Amino acid sequence: MTLVTTLPAAPPQPGALPQPEARLCTCWPGATVWLTGLPSAGKTTIAEELAGRLRREHRRVEVLDGDQIRKFLSADLGFSRDDRNTNVQRIGMVAEVLARNGVLVLVPVIAPFTDSREAVRARHRATATPYLEVHVATPVEVCSVRDVKGLYAKQAAGEISGLTGVDDPYEAPDSPDLRIESHTQTVRESASALHALLTERGLA
Repeated sequence: MTLVTTLPAAPPQPGALPQPEARLCTCWPGATVWLTGLPSAGKTTIAEELAGRLRREHRRVEVLDGDQIRKFLSADLGFSRDDRNTNVQRIGMVAEVLARNGVLVLVPVIAPFTDSREAVRARHRATATPYLEVHVATPVEVCSVRDVKGLYAKQAAGEISGLTGVDDPYEAPDSPDLRIESHTQTVRESASALHALLTERGLA
């Protein structure tokens, strides 16, 4: 006669992550992927599509949404050039800290000025943290039709001013790591192109 003994499950170790977080893969390096482009270009939609795919692959992912940052981290800032730069640098610092600690950070934020974006790149370079710049190059004519937040309509009606790409400057990247023309392909195709870039760079 064979006796079968069932041993009780071992108690969780102090500091152990609860499920499902414990299943998230930490074997990949962290990185920041900054998606720059005009309002309503599709930056956040692409980032969320990619984030969902990466989470299904058990990656540690965060999306730093520009509206949420403005509400909780940069509520004291306006939209002057100096304030826009300060906002971008705050986001860049948060992204770099997360990425340096193994999180893949997607940042769908306009960041209209080249010098601001380059300062963020330099911050990442200083800590040898991977950083990719993606230009979601949707034409302003297409963005104004999408007008997800109604900004273009408000600007046209004279209710607001300083809209990036209309009556405020936008300096498009000269040599981004990837240029996505979201108006010529689906959201899934755009996210797949970015996923392919991450794979090519050893980040996915």
